[in-house]
Amino acid sequence: MNFNTVRLVYFSPTKTTQKILEGIAQGAAIGKVEHLDLTPPEAKTASQDEMQDELVLLGVPVYGGRVPLEAVPKLQQLKANATPAVIIVVYGNREFEDALLELRDLARASGFIPVAGGAFIGEHSFASDTMPIANGRPDPEDLKKAKEFGMMIRGKLKGIDSIDAVSQIEVPGNSPYKKRREPAEISPSTHGVPCTLCGTCASLCPVAAITVEETVVTDKLACILCCACVKNCPTGARVMEEPMIKQMAQWLNTNCQLRKEPEIFL
Repeated sequence: MNFNTVRLVYFSPTKTTQKILEGIAQGAAIGKVEHLDLTPPEAKTASQDEMQDELVLLGVPVYGGRVPLEAVPKLQQLKANATPAVIIVVYGNREFEDALLELRDLARASGFIPVAGGAFIGEHSFASDTMPIANGRPDPEDLKKAKEFGMMIRGKLKGIDSIDAVSQIEVPGNSPYKKRREPAEISPSTHGVPCTLCGTCASLCPVAAITVEETVVTDKLACILCCACVKNCPTGARVMEEPMIKQMAQWLNTNCQLRKEPEIFL
């Protein structure tokens, strides 16, 4: 099977998933690369054209062992017609649990044929300089492996005339999937002194939970704790001070220090 286009489709608040997909696309060496970013709030209602005659790389981060709840309706809006897809989850060096299986099922329901899959590691949303959890990942070694994975995918599809001849993949996970955590009314907060009201935090929030006027106001119930606002605040005014999150970060820092490596399924 030969393709002129590879389409990167991702929900990626902190850009780690996007980076992995870009690495895979580089290895696949398909001429035209297009992006469909499902992260912004407006992606939930955007109309999508049917995807066909292209290779789709479909990626999400892992939240609590699952596909992020905010990403699910956006993925369900995708339309495909027996379109080959590579499914990718990116997790913070703990476990990816049922996320890859869930993503595979969502992809199939939208008309994709998953022909390869992978679980890669990215810096955890709760990581910080003082509480590192896979900080800096994906790093050059991760991106090298992503590129090599792309080359393997190209090799699998080369010389195959029809999608019907491509072997589908089996991935780990349990069904029914792991139960999601109950939503908690917590969020990052803003320190008034260094905050310049620049609006970066609001522009990056995937659920439009942040409003910037005379102060920065966050809808704690809407917040999905992706921490894109914390990691990208230009003055460091946006911080995570919630005791529960600090406790979780401490546990992850203590128990998930051993470096995990990407897992691929072909």
